[in-house]
Amino acid sequence: MKKLTVDVVLKKLKKLTPNAKCSLDWKTPLDLLVATILSAQCTDKRVNIVTKSLFRKYTSPKDYASVPVRELEQDIHSCGTFHMKALAIQTSCRMILDRFGGEVPRSMPEMLLLRGVGRKTASIVLSTAYGIIEGIPVDTHCIRLSHRLGLTREKLQGKIEADLMKKTPREDWAMLSHLLVAHGRNTCIARSPKCSECVFLKNCPKIGVKR
Repeated sequence: MKKLTVDVVLKKLKKLTPNAKCSLDWKTPLDLLVATILSAQCTDKRVNIVTKSLFRKYTSPKDYASVPVRELEQDIHSCGTFHMKALAIQTSCRMILDRFGGEVPRSMPEMLLLRGVGRKTASIVLSTAYGIIEGIPVDTHCIRLSHRLGLTREKLQGKIEADLMKKTPREDWAMLSHLLVAHGRNTCIARSPKCSECVFLKNCPKIGVKR
């Protein structure tokens, strides 16, 4: 069996889902930042339901920073862990106002200064909102698929990202994540992967899949 490589995975998934992109709804970089913070341990579908009204109510960092925290918590309650997420959103928006002139920052080091923002969130916002590629957003789908397909042996999120960055052309860093997420949702499902329908059926090592 020929081993799968990142190049092969990219090529096949680009043909399968050529329009793969971030599935969070947003209009401004601030919208995307908030939505990505809310998406932690929550489905994008649920986040999009919540942000439909949230983004009408809050249109600037000042709106998030000045509202009573309990009100913000109530507005995002159904996304889960709302205490931490509300605090992250408010604290980040205050820093955006105080330190970045009211604009979501445009570099990885600056993004990582914001509360509740790790490399995954920063990479999503930078690449999707600004077209700035500084990393690979490694979420649960990306972690699962990169293991199952044998693309990496690393276990920790940061090391997985670093390994995939070495093996992936920089211009495809964001796309690799979008493609793996789409494939993870449609075919390579966590508990019951549809292996018989998969484009990698003949070459996938199925690491961790019960046979």
